[in-house]
Amino acid sequence: MSRLDWLVLGGSLLFVVLWGLYKGRGSTTGEGYIGGGRDHRWWLIGLSIIATQTSAITFLSTPGQAYVDGMRFVQFYFGLPIAAVLLSVTLLPLYHRLKVSTAYEILEARFDLKTRLLAAGLFLVQRSLAVGLTIFAPALVLSVLLGWSIHANILLVGTLVMIYTVAGGTRAVAWAHSSQMLIIACGMVLAGIMTAHRLPAQVSLADALHVAGGLGRLNVIDPHFDPHNRYNLWSGLIGGTFLMLSYFGTDQSQVQRYLAGSDLTQSRLGLLMNGMIKVPMQFLILLLGALVFVFYQFHTPPLFFNPGPVKQVLAGPDGSAYRALELKFSKAREGQRQKAEAYVAARHAGDPASTATAREQLLQSHAESEAIRREGVALIEKANPGTNPSDTNYIFLAYVLSSLPAGLVGLIIAAVFSGSMSSMSGEISALGATTVVDLWRRLIGGSRGVREVWVGRVATFAWGCFAMAFAEYAARLGSLIEAVNILGSLFYGTILGIFITAFYVKRVRGGAAFYAALVAEVGVLACFRFTTISFLWYNVIGCLAVVGLAWAFSLTQDPGAGAPGNAPGGTRTGAPGIP
Repeated sequence: MSRLDWLVLGGSLLFVVLWGLYKGRGSTTGEGYIGGGRDHRWWLIGLSIIATQTSAITFLSTPGQAYVDGMRFVQFYFGLPIAAVLLSVTLLPLYHRLKVSTAYEILEARFDLKTRLLAAGLFLVQRSLAVGLTIFAPALVLSVLLGWSIHANILLVGTLVMIYTVAGGTRAVAWAHSSQMLIIACGMVLAGIMTAHRLPAQVSLADALHVAGGLGRLNVIDPHFDPHNRYNLWSGLIGGTFLMLSYFGTDQSQVQRYLAGSDLTQSRLGLLMNGMIKVPMQFLILLLGALVFVFYQFHTPPLFFNPGPVKQVLAGPDGSAYRALELKFSKAREGQRQKAEAYVAARHAGDPASTATAREQLLQSHAESEAIRREGVALIEKANPGTNPSDTNYIFLAYVLSSLPAGLVGLIIAAVFSGSMSSMSGEISALGATTVVDLWRRLIGGSRGVREVWVGRVATFAWGCFAMAFAEYAARLGSLIEAVNILGSLFYGTILGIFITAFYVKRVRGGAAFYAALVAEVGVLACFRFTTISFLWYNVIGCLAVVGLAWAFSLTQDPGAGAPGNAPGGTRTGAPGIP
């Protein structure tokens, strides 16, 4: 990177940290530190919700996902607007009326302490692991840029985020999110404009879209129902709705964002803002990946985008064979470029028959170059057993560093870091809040006030350290955008099932809900381990299993046992009542 890039990157990150510290000052009470003062306006809530779920993984892995698999991943988000409306009507009014600090408080009032702790524990496990993935992505950027140890990079990124998150709590996180979203929006919009501008002069944006579509990269909608297909219309609408209901309704990293609203209307508007913006935003990021794919139809890409394993294979006994494959790949891509130009020319000529023939030739040429690429990957795996054969996470980064002008590179890298910082800060803040409210207050009977602020800071710091430790494992998980969503789907269905049972299956008591959730979670993990069912359906399976099993278990219970308001083992401290 140039000096200008470093200046843009450093200035952006410094501004985010200082802005978060400045806006987070004065959080001297437990309510102020955890709840952010409950005075946020709808636009700040909306930006904070979007920023929390928009991690560096979004910008590193999502364009690469479109590059290798097309845009069908956008169907993953189709359930979000539906979930936002349902939650605005049902769950948000309850949260505001009961004035809870975490989503899990209401479960004790409806069921019992152990069910509350189970739901909170599932969140703590799932979210702390997911944070590790969000830290790894920008650490990867630094590793590629500077050649630093990945361990040092993870430590640096995590420490940078914890400076303002630990110090200022929810308020610092929300205001830092606003500046981070500005950096993210500018970086990605400019990247898209520049990518379209760098296409050959004879290739218009419409031509680029036709090339992407002709090679299967604009596969936005797949209407065929297939439980083994990860991304289709039905998995997105059904499985995605269940996932988003759980994520935005029961995941404290999201609930904490809108609980900070000044009133119910502000919280609703913030959540609905996210529901309207997120799907178009993901569509445009995937479209950027498709445009990068088209760019490389007219320019030769690397045989393998991850430079680390390539250096290793070149230094070994298979180095000459890999160099020969690189030469062969380069010649194949030159032929593919000519076929892409012929396809565009045939379109301009307006001859449907010639266009169809040119498209078939382009597809054949692409298949030939991909076969050579697979040979290269096989050599890499042979030279480095255990190496991840996927370079999806490196595609967009490699493109940015090699093809975009000075200044813009620094801004896009700043957007990547801002995404990671926004997601990590929101998540470790929620982990700290859940630890304080659901463990410290409830189990230890900790007092509120200044002491609780320090407990929250220690808990937030500890969860940040745990996430950094897990980040060391993230490199083995393939496409990060898929890995983080698979991880969430292993837990979200069970948590959502607990909440739906609490609100809509009145005969079920605490014991039945608790054991149903345990059995359902084991079932979801078994689906992941032993079946090929798409991960989005885990959310449906887990949720319905909890509801069905809880109802079945309740048939064997004494109707008076474990009634709401009578927690076994003592008085329920601070648990809100549900009429």
